[in-house]
Amino acid sequence: MLLPSNATDPYQEGKALLRAGPAFFRPSSQPARDLGILAAAVYRNKMEHLRVLDVMTGCGVRSQRYVLESNADWIWANDANPDMAVVLTDNLSQLPPKRYQITYHSAEHLFHECYQHRNRFDFIDLDSFGLPTPFLQGCLQTVKLGGLLYITGTDSRTLAGHNPEHSQRLLGAWARSHPAAHEQGLRLLLGLSWQQAQALGRDIQPIFSYFQGQIYRILVQVTLPQAQNSLGFIGYCHHCGHYQTVSWMQLSRATCPYQGPPLTLSGPMWLGPLHNPTWLTSMQQLAQDWGWSDRAQLLQIMQAEALMPPYFYSVAELGRRGKMDIPKRDRMIACLQQQGYQASLTHLNAQAFKTNASFHRTLQLMSSLCIGS
Repeated sequence: MLLPSNATDPYQEGKALLRAGPAFFRPSSQPARDLGILAAAVYRNKMEHLRVLDVMTGCGVRSQRYVLESNADWIWANDANPDMAVVLTDNLSQLPPKRYQITYHSAEHLFHECYQHRNRFDFIDLDSFGLPTPFLQGCLQTVKLGGLLYITGTDSRTLAGHNPEHSQRLLGAWARSHPAAHEQGLRLLLGLSWQQAQALGRDIQPIFSYFQGQIYRILVQVTLPQAQNSLGFIGYCHHCGHYQTVSWMQLSRATCPYQGPPLTLSGPMWLGPLHNPTWLTSMQQLAQDWGWSDRAQLLQIMQAEALMPPYFYSVAELGRRGKMDIPKRDRMIACLQQQGYQASLTHLNAQAFKTNASFHRTLQLMSSLCIGS
């Protein structure tokens, strides 16, 4: 749901009270904003300082919440649209005057000004439309070493593999459609961020990766270069449903071990952990302390999936491939765990799960469950 562009009634989110005015504002995206607030608060507790740059602030809800809930010392709220001046000034007036600044620059101008004055930030929120490619270099040059970048992608068609030519131009990757394509979208953004960071002599490590509806959000920490290279490809067999990861050196031999035909490849993309379990634990504890039970439950699911393979199996796909009535998802997870496999829920799809069992082995176990029930 979007608030109407002429909305004048105050809207409460967290500790922020706002009017959307002419801004594009989606109340249903609050979970993603909540996760950003929690992570920024954890950073503030760890480092004892928090300077935030809100690149495309819109109506200012995130800027308000970073100060009021994450206890940011100072925030720069910027929006390229000067028509937002009245609404943004009014919404941020509830903050202490010395703890924020409002400007109306393009993102390019904003990053140039920060670069010229060597102005660096602990936390940068880039909530852009489409793909973030044009703005990543600016973000990476403006964030402090050890700081956090919260990046948005809204071009779900490209990220989910329905426009591979476009993904090649803007992501430097060839993305194809398959049942786990929403996770692919997050990993494409992580891979893009990693490549852009490498060009600047930096690295990124995911804090969390979150998908909701058609919105992809990743939070990464910018670090010095690490030894590992987590970039690779996902291979999918459209004939039998098999998934596997494929390294650069395996590209010429990427065939399905069950059916034999070449795998459909997507990538390069990030194949490393989707989340950082230590950060998620701290965020979950803070969510519990704040009484955010829904977010604590979400973070628990994200912890369980953090180190699992970079794809998931949907219940519907298993039923279609096996031509059978599939048992309930939780029963399938329990069965896999009893057989010694790792298996977990995934926040990416409420009717799916992650496991290190192959798709064919999972089908066999589901078939035995159906026979025994």
